[in-house]
Amino acid sequence: MTLNSQEISALLPHRYPFLLVDRVLELTPGEHCKAIKNVTINEPFFPGHFPEQAVMPGVLILESLAQTGALILHSLPEHQGKLLYLAGADKVRFKKPVVPGDVLVNDVKLLWYRRGFGRITCTASVNDEEVAEAELAFSLTARY
Repeated sequence: MTLNSQEISALLPHRYPFLLVDRVLELTPGEHCKAIKNVTINEPFFPGHFPEQAVMPGVLILESLAQTGALILHSLPEHQGKLLYLAGADKVRFKKPVVPGDVLVNDVKLLWYRRGFGRITCTASVNDEEVAEAELAFSLTARY
């Protein structure tokens, strides 16, 4: 299954400037999601990170990966409308800077989910070259 920006916004609570998924290329609910983030010079963080050499902050690459992972569960009817909170990050590696003009491709797989907690494995790539990887822990809760 694929999703456009309107369909992504229907599943995720994030909005500009913090929605960091532009399109879903592949989605298997409850299992896997592959999505893209188009990185443009107009991103609000580039004037400060860094003025002379624009680089996407690593924490925002992780956030983009986490949002891609959230779609794996938010695409299931029983989890729609809940909030997914990042609970931890392990095995994080940044291998190459992400710069304006890059298309960040996030590939995320659900490792496990039980009783409101879970773990995903993630890779981010640009032009088929891995730029980041991580395992992220999350909690899924009802909105309050």
